[in-house]
Amino acid sequence: MINVQLVDDSALVRKLLQEQLEQTSGIRISGSARDPIFAMRNMEKQWPDVIILDIEMPRMDGITFLKKIMAERPTPIIICSTLTQKGADTTMQAMSAGAVDIITKPESELRAFVESSKERLVQSVKAAALARVSAASRPTPKPQLATQKLSADAVLPSRTESKTMTTTDKVVAIGTSTGGTQALEKVLTRLPLTAPGIVVVQHMPEHFTAAFAARLNQLSHVTVKEAQDGDRVISGTVLIANGGKHMLLKRNGAQYTVVTKDGPLVSRHRPSVDVLFRSVANAAGQNALGIIMTGMGDDGVKGMQEMRKTGASTYAQDEASCVVYGMPKEAIRQGAAMYEISLEQIPNLIAKF
Repeated sequence: MINVQLVDDSALVRKLLQEQLEQTSGIRISGSARDPIFAMRNMEKQWPDVIILDIEMPRMDGITFLKKIMAERPTPIIICSTLTQKGADTTMQAMSAGAVDIITKPESELRAFVESSKERLVQSVKAAALARVSAASRPTPKPQLATQKLSADAVLPSRTESKTMTTTDKVVAIGTSTGGTQALEKVLTRLPLTAPGIVVVQHMPEHFTAAFAARLNQLSHVTVKEAQDGDRVISGTVLIANGGKHMLLKRNGAQYTVVTKDGPLVSRHRPSVDVLFRSVANAAGQNALGIIMTGMGDDGVKGMQEMRKTGASTYAQDEASCVVYGMPKEAIRQGAAMYEISLEQIPNLIAKF
């Protein structure tokens, strides 16, 4: 049984979340509070497995409460934030402080949103319950989930024959989910300006990827930005897939660019790691390096298999350094990843490549 503490100053939001989550076997709302002060009283009686936390609340804001929890008794926390630019900027502070996921909520039509997002809510809680958080490590996000699980065929045809590429430019493709925001920060902030061009899918809702990329750009030597259609993939630059859109790699002569496009959820995600990795297999082949990092599920595994078939080098983050050992575990189990590697070793691997 996963015990969940709800902390939100909106009684309606708490009611709707409780109604949806408690319809799922194995999830129980152990407490519901309108602010962190009341929540702490509830948690003294029974400590929750997962906390769903609003940010703007009376008496104590969510970020202050989150930092207090992470310092005193680290617990998986999901941020419940409004889908606005202001909310995105504040939520990035929460992710940096240790939150493991984001649930976005609109400012109106809450009931319809919560009911349509039930699967997304449930999967987020289950992923958070598996997360290993501490005062030193944690994070992340991912977009809405679909009932039908589509493959990358829904966006891009497969073409896995090995080819001799005329360009020598290298491309690094990274896919990650739960725990990925902190993991990416640890990797990207340690890269030199000479690092090869990097394309990244981090499961994250729209409006949040721009704030995430901007924060990483301030901390890193390399340039980090939210990908725009037609951006070139060049040395010293990291392109983060736009939340709510797929990102594909394309080769134009000797140059690589990215294409951002709408489309169905693939492997229940948009952006999807499978879509990115398949496009990298098609466009870069043996000139690519693929890395699957912390996250729940198996998005990216099939795409990484295709990368490996075209001669790319493929790696999966090891269990010891993952917040959630799901995607990397499947990549190893299904033979997509050639090697396991610790989070600490990934920056050096990329720099050498």
